[in-house]
Amino acid sequence: MSPIAELPITTQAAILVAQQQPLVVDLIELPNELGVGQVLVELEVSGICGSQLGEIDGVKGPDRYLPHLMGHEGFAHVLSVGPGVKHVQVGDAVVLHWRPGAGIQADPPRYKWRGGLLNAGWVTTFNRHAVVSENRCTKVPAGTDPDAAALFGCAVTTGFGVVENNAKLKIGESVVVFGAGGIGLNIIQAAAMVSAWPIIAVDRFDNRLELAKQMGASHCINSNIVNAEKAIGKALGDQLLDVFIDNTGVPEIIEFGFQLSHKQGRVILVGVPSSGKNLNLYSLPLHFGKQLTGSEGGESKPQLDIPRYLRLQQQGRLLLNNLVSAYYSLDEINEAIAAMRDGSTSGRVMIRF
Repeated sequence: MSPIAELPITTQAAILVAQQQPLVVDLIELPNELGVGQVLVELEVSGICGSQLGEIDGVKGPDRYLPHLMGHEGFAHVLSVGPGVKHVQVGDAVVLHWRPGAGIQADPPRYKWRGGLLNAGWVTTFNRHAVVSENRCTKVPAGTDPDAAALFGCAVTTGFGVVENNAKLKIGESVVVFGAGGIGLNIIQAAAMVSAWPIIAVDRFDNRLELAKQMGASHCINSNIVNAEKAIGKALGDQLLDVFIDNTGVPEIIEFGFQLSHKQGRVILVGVPSSGKNLNLYSLPLHFGKQLTGSEGGESKPQLDIPRYLRLQQQGRLLLNNLVSAYYSLDEINEAIAAMRDGSTSGRVMIRF
């Protein structure tokens, strides 16, 4: 075990204490020592992903790990490493991500809060200091833009992975992206980079659709204002839909996408339906080439994908700065979450420490 004396022993964190309740921001106690494969980092920036809203809402059912820490994409600096860690060292700048990458998958850390145990997974980012598993952090060059780098933890790697690995989108294929949040916007950007056509973005908020247009959407449809089915049909013309990507997790939208895509089309599920919300589909087309596929973070491999995407960003080929629509402090995290819910933010919402 590696002692972490002379380093911070407490830190500020946002804690999920109860589902469907605001997060509690408070001081927590860090572990006294690092175990095999554990890395102590200091966060500079964290993104807030829609999956955390689902976690708060309990879309997957009761949470047996309460109270616990949250967050899975961020940019940090390494303060200390435990035994066996080889891929990062003290002083490194790292992207924190939830998909496993290179290195050891360590035991989750054990924090303390108000005299009791506070749970955490292999990575958390809603805390100024975090003990993370080695395989949840990937080194990036010194001087990397922290705000852009944080997006590689989920929004970029998931969005691009959905296009590359799940949809396997080809030049000239048509795609509907239903839901233009942080991940959806990167799906649109990736679709534009592989020359899909048309790229049809659907959302309930005009500000997000305006950003989707900047990312490469050829058609933008506000489903609160117009009939999405008719508008998509008009955008497609005589063409049948190749790929439908759902970021909402709403069963009716998934069913709509399944019906809309052609006989050998692909339907990719990024959003997760709430527990107990089932799909009602006629499955015969699945026997003749139609595909219905769930995505797990775009099946990304952070240690390989982050350097590739970072090179694109550094050459101005991948646009990230305009994807960040608002910054909040950790004390303001519940306000940030509320802004995401009501649509007043168009892109990714970030926490700066």
